[in-house]
Amino acid sequence: MTTTAPSESSAGSSLDDGSGGAVPATRPFAWLLIITAAAGLLSAWMITLDKFRLMQAELVGEVHTPGCSLNPIVACKGVMESDQAEAFGFPNPMLGMVTFAVVVAIGVGVLAGARYRRWFWLGLQAGTLFGVVFCTWLMYQSLYEIGLLCLWCTLTWVATLFMFWFTLAHNLRHRFIPAPESVRSIVLEFPWMLPVLHTGIIGLLILTNWWDFWTS
Repeated sequence: MTTTAPSESSAGSSLDDGSGGAVPATRPFAWLLIITAAAGLLSAWMITLDKFRLMQAELVGEVHTPGCSLNPIVACKGVMESDQAEAFGFPNPMLGMVTFAVVVAIGVGVLAGARYRRWFWLGLQAGTLFGVVFCTWLMYQSLYEIGLLCLWCTLTWVATLFMFWFTLAHNLRHRFIPAPESVRSIVLEFPWMLPVLHTGIIGLLILTNWWDFWTS
């Protein structure tokens, strides 16, 4: 709890320090944004490369098996060729390459000393919320409709949810998002708890959905 007070005081004094109400973020949070966004960017890039290879192989009448297709369940090819892989009319990784690159830029800016206003941090929160909702839909489709798992996709899911929960902690710390003090104190005291729990739920769903396969 002792590390929270300085951040709150700096947020409260930001109106008087010439920054016009803009507040900074901690270096650990900046690095988390960079690392998680870089992981998502890597996933989007690898899926895009395999998508192009699949298209090229199809044009010449050959068969290409992505390197992340490991067994009948972990089969990226089936996921990449599904309708859900183009939810907005274009390959999903194209959206990831743009959005994750933006988040990397935000993290680098924070490390360089950038301060952002409340609307900016709430915009980042809204963007990460959209990412979590979209990834949750993709997870449901992968597990219960397509029936296959893509390793690069799961990396994107985990990266996105960590990004969301730690952005929420940042916004709660600066009181950009209203919340009961009991909830706020728990999130700020244990910021890692919710993303770890969320990741654990995903892992449990993957484990139970193909339990017979994993245990055979």
